[in-house]
Amino acid sequence: MNVTLRQLRAFLAVARTSSFTLAAESLYISQSALSGLVKELEQSMGVRLIDRSTRRVHLTEAGERLSPMLETVLHDLDEVLHRAVDDSTSQKGVVRVAVSQLLASTLMPDLIARFQAEHPGGSVKLVDVPVEDVMARVFSGEVDIGIGPEREPNSDITSAHLFDGPFMAVFPPTHPLAKHKSLRWTDLKPYPVIGLQGQFTERLAQDLRAADPDFQFVPSTEVAYMSTALSMVQAGLGVALCIPYAAPLVTLYGLSMMPLGQPEVRRSFEVFTRRGRSLSPLAQAFLDDIGPKIRGMAYLG
Repeated sequence: MNVTLRQLRAFLAVARTSSFTLAAESLYISQSALSGLVKELEQSMGVRLIDRSTRRVHLTEAGERLSPMLETVLHDLDEVLHRAVDDSTSQKGVVRVAVSQLLASTLMPDLIARFQAEHPGGSVKLVDVPVEDVMARVFSGEVDIGIGPEREPNSDITSAHLFDGPFMAVFPPTHPLAKHKSLRWTDLKPYPVIGLQGQFTERLAQDLRAADPDFQFVPSTEVAYMSTALSMVQAGLGVALCIPYAAPLVTLYGLSMMPLGQPEVRRSFEVFTRRGRSLSPLAQAFLDDIGPKIRGMAYLG
């Protein structure tokens, strides 16, 4: 049977009110439209449901059987629809976020704690991964959101700018660089420079070469993790490079850091999501919440 929900609701309204006039008013449609819907329903079912007279409306035997069953079915349907809407607009559940290990150990814990305090019905699952794995975790569906350094565009992933910051030199408080009021990249030439493996150093070298073709940047050592680089700096093995959000970790190691300029090179950090997939209300609330807080932190420069 080619029966529509509008037809069923029209019939039920007449059954409830025993009046086409009152039924039409309750549905905010004209009597002619109501009559047309009931007639279409009867034609689809192949049975008369309502006997009409100039004064009264009576349900037929088939109409009497259909009315209570339809009342139950439509009530259940309305409940399902309301629950679906409530779930889709609620801010409850879990937001799964993949971030690089450095972000996970500096910015994210405090941001998550603040968010969960403001959204007691929701929680954030933090997945700390190597920086090159952030987008892969988003693509696989393991997480809803990825946060990490900018990467090459991907047809399956969308990205949006979250924050950026300049490169910083990290050294012990007693290091000769600590006497400088400001630092240039050329000031690093006398010292071993400790960089991070992969795109961190590759992109930095490209950006410096684009800004100053005469400046050749080649780290003395490349390591996989910032914690390793900072331990080496602490041991007097060189100067490390980082972005300002690493400040809590730099302080934890008892080190100092200073922005590098002439030229100033900034690194952008992005939010990665699956293309064509809508975020849950809670996940969207998380992004809306952390964006201004990250950009408002003083040590981001």
